[in-house]
Amino acid sequence: MSRSHIRHELSVLEANLRKELGTLLALHQITLDTQQLSLTSLIDEMTAAKLADEPLFIKLTQLDAALCQLDLGLYGLCSDCEADIEAERLNANPLEQRCTQCAADYAHEHRHELRLTH
Repeated sequence: MSRSHIRHELSVLEANLRKELGTLLALHQITLDTQQLSLTSLIDEMTAAKLADEPLFIKLTQLDAALCQLDLGLYGLCSDCEADIEAERLNANPLEQRCTQCAADYAHEHRHELRLTH
């Protein structure tokens, strides 16, 4: 997949997430110009509004990371082991941050953490 194709896919995803965010903010009676603010500002505003537990918040932070990685030439590299993320994973989810093995390890560790805190 070419860099321009990836950027286009991420831009389409960003537009959809911004629309979803507008709906979410309206439900919370928060007025923000979701089309003009940067992703970083939107993430900051969601944090301030105590909306960081929303699945949309996670998607926005993943999108911001993916765009930064693309700009740095690191898009498609696992954030844990730095190996290439499998193409099928990126095709299924262009925001993917981990290869299959590291994702499994992360999920296993996370489940372990949840068991320890409950």
